[in-house]
Amino acid sequence: MIATPSFSRDEEGTASLIGQYLMKRGVKVHRVGNNVIAYNQYFDKDKPTLLLNSHHDTVKPNPGYTRNPFEASIEAGKLYGLGSNDAGGCLVSLIATFLYYYSQRNLKYNICLLASAEEEVSGKNGIEEAYKHVSSCEFAIVGEPTLLDLAVAEKGLMVLDCVAHGESGHAAREEGVNAIYKGLEDIHWFKSYQFDKTSSYLGPIKMSVTMINAGSQHNVVPASCSFVVDVRTTDVYSNQEVLDIIQSQVQSEVTARSTRLNPSVIDLEHPIVLSGIKLGKKIYGSPTMSDQALLPIPSLKIGPGNSARSHTADEFIYLDEIKEGVKLYIDLLRDIL
Repeated sequence: MIATPSFSRDEEGTASLIGQYLMKRGVKVHRVGNNVIAYNQYFDKDKPTLLLNSHHDTVKPNPGYTRNPFEASIEAGKLYGLGSNDAGGCLVSLIATFLYYYSQRNLKYNICLLASAEEEVSGKNGIEEAYKHVSSCEFAIVGEPTLLDLAVAEKGLMVLDCVAHGESGHAAREEGVNAIYKGLEDIHWFKSYQFDKTSSYLGPIKMSVTMINAGSQHNVVPASCSFVVDVRTTDVYSNQEVLDIIQSQVQSEVTARSTRLNPSVIDLEHPIVLSGIKLGKKIYGSPTMSDQALLPIPSLKIGPGNSARSHTADEFIYLDEIKEGVKLYIDLLRDIL
């Protein structure tokens, strides 16, 4: 997988690679675009189904790479290469777990394996489309590098395009209404506002103004000031609720590029969470987003590797982390299946 480029929206190579790997082991494979789907051998339509998901697309290589990002090399127990940590180690561990249970009879759940595309760009032809084509699932394990701890909640994301409106005029005279000043008032609001509710796992909603643009020349009072806000939402509000609050509080015109990347949370009493706690794993809330945001079912994010290594130069994962990941996934499901 490392040796096969798989940038988001261009994952044909790794989709074929994964499909061929499974088919050589007798597994029937379905494709939805570059998403790869498979079910356990003794699928029973009268049983509930659990979803095992991770992604096979990658970001483009960090400019700081000193190695060939598409060369899978092993040194001192580390496997180097683009996508090794995010999320190749998780995906191969889930595939190994799927194959471990694939031909077992009398499981309490069916198992659906979904190797998804376009995760890194939250693309509409990734898991959002693929999930429409799978058997209805009760819950999911989402493979992302968490040091094998249990991410029971995950922040969502909204990107807001904001425009403060004023009136143009000559800067030398008392003319116009300066849109920059109006924009600055709203920017200060985004910096200082605290939402009433705070998540137990994810803390407060975080809003960051990340881009600003205004003015045409030095002697013209600008009639508009546009800025962009990155909003990381939490499980105590839906994205739409957060957007409604923001629009009621600021002067600027606020438009969300999308409200579809919602925060997620799973009940601590859910059997998959209890299984992980029984295995001695810690629970926490994850600030980073994954395909959880697009799944309409409860999901637990867990996997080998360290999120801090994702998207870094000379990305790597320890081979022992992958071995531990396979064992943990198998053990995590044993009490449930």
